[in-house]
Amino acid sequence: MLTHKELKSHALKRADVKAEYDQLGEEFAFLDQFLKARSAAGLTQTEIAERIGTTQSAIARLESGSGKYLPSLDTLQKYAQALDCHLELRLVKKTDTPKGLKLTRRPIPSMRKRALG
Repeated sequence: MLTHKELKSHALKRADVKAEYDQLGEEFAFLDQFLKARSAAGLTQTEIAERIGTTQSAIARLESGSGKYLPSLDTLQKYAQALDCHLELRLVKKTDTPKGLKLTRRPIPSMRKRALG
């Protein structure tokens, strides 16, 4: 019988499995931040649920990344606030831009006003 580590190593030799695994890596890293923040705050799933007005099972689904629903931005913000944090979303340019695609940067007017104000 293979160990988990051996099974993973064997499976990742397949290009299709490796591609899917790599794609999910970002999602798992994102969810891991939530788990680490909750652990650092010393809070349980039940305590987070009470703070944001939901159930422990909903928090468990959010933290596991499983289930048929994706949490809304509002839910993620509430989770962050319950941990005395703020949610920060960023777009990061990929290093390998396809040929022929020109990326331009233009400030969004409403964002620029906030930054200057």
